[in-house]
Amino acid sequence: MSRINEVSVGGRRLKLSNLDKIFYPDVGFAKGEVIDYYTRIAPVLLPHLNDRPLTMKRYPDGVDGKFFYEKQKPSHAPAWVKSIKVQGRRPVDYILGNDLATLVWLANLADLELHTSLSKKKPLQRPTAIAFDLDPGPPAAMLESAQVALLLRDLLADLDLEAWPKTSGSKGIQIYVPINGAVTYDDTKPFAHAVAKILEKQHPDLVVSKMLKKLRTGKVLIDWSQNDEHKTTVSVYSLRARERPTVSTPLEWGELEQVVEDADASALDFVSDDVLGRVDRSGDLFAPVLERKQKLPKLA
Repeated sequence: MSRINEVSVGGRRLKLSNLDKIFYPDVGFAKGEVIDYYTRIAPVLLPHLNDRPLTMKRYPDGVDGKFFYEKQKPSHAPAWVKSIKVQGRRPVDYILGNDLATLVWLANLADLELHTSLSKKKPLQRPTAIAFDLDPGPPAAMLESAQVALLLRDLLADLDLEAWPKTSGSKGIQIYVPINGAVTYDDTKPFAHAVAKILEKQHPDLVVSKMLKKLRTGKVLIDWSQNDEHKTTVSVYSLRARERPTVSTPLEWGELEQVVEDADASALDFVSDDVLGRVDRSGDLFAPVLERKQKLPKLA
């Protein structure tokens, strides 16, 4: 029989179930610990979720079980869970992760991963940032992703753009370029594609910009395609469904420089407790992505 715990979160009454259920079997990390992590990380996570359409990635039987993506707000969602209806081939009512009660409710649904839009609900056509997802093709791995991240940082700097890195929480690195201005995806997606192609041309042995798997062996794909109104990307501070509760973790550029110098990327492997400690020491390293305003240059 499912054990139900009733709690009050932010003035909302929530029923939490199966808190002892193991979600990460390799390390014995339970559902209750997932909820605890999201509760403790909420002060820095919620600003990055605020007013952004959210795609759930749910693992009701833990990371070793079947999972499914869910975009539509469930019919059983409490009335206080905010959402935004997005028109497409069919209308989708996306959840907005705007408060702690909603975050805990999502975690109780076994929504281990939080995937958000690059834009806020108004206007949806305007991304607040450009995202580059650096995805290594074996035998390339995190070290090669770090090398490409630094190359990308330097290229963007030549264009008078500042960028912020984070781990994907999986095998790659993601680079965010805050814009927070009047641009649309019709501006940012071609720009991201052009930047990826420039870096591919400059470093053909290391970088690829095309999605074809046969071209990616031993190289790092700069995935520019996430810059799209209809796509969502894993949020900073989100857990990932790996063997351990790894987290998409903000980085300092110096950390990536040290990894490349040491030729050892093990320092970029962060689990939930690591991230909570980093936030206690350094605050939200990704906060500038929410605030920094930059102009998108024109590429010849």
